[in-house]
Amino acid sequence: MEKEFVSLLNQHPGILYKVCSLYCQEPDDRKDLFQEIVLQLWKAYPAFKSESAVTTWMYRIALNTAISNYRKKVGKPQAVSFSELEFQIPDLKDDAPDEELSLLYASIEQLSPVEKAVITLYLDDNSYDEMAAILGISKSNVGVKLNRIKTKLERIIKSTTR
Repeated sequence: MEKEFVSLLNQHPGILYKVCSLYCQEPDDRKDLFQEIVLQLWKAYPAFKSESAVTTWMYRIALNTAISNYRKKVGKPQAVSFSELEFQIPDLKDDAPDEELSLLYASIEQLSPVEKAVITLYLDDNSYDEMAAILGISKSNVGVKLNRIKTKLERIIKSTTR
């Protein structure tokens, strides 16, 4: 069973990394969340009956764990390094992502945890049926949420670029 589980994780590592990156800014926090997601997947693995796609099951557990983790941390002050707080020095990297992509990710950061989950699944080209199964909501509710999120992102991006 352990070999099957590890093989499963190795087949779909992007799901876990994507969810961790979306919900945690700091590398240490991402590692902690990654470990927590793997633990939750391991606990749930014996009950997985292949009634849905493995990726659907993984996304559902990863997102639920990330959202729970986020809710636990709400209200706690965010740790900010002294140099980042004091000097606000921009990071000059040659491999900086393109401006539009950076703007999109910055806008997504302003969304609620559930909205982040929906838009992440959408950007990963999941169908409405898959998204509904992962999020535990109806297909029509996925459509409604997605339209509202797109409108909200549009508003955020317009206010940022003015």
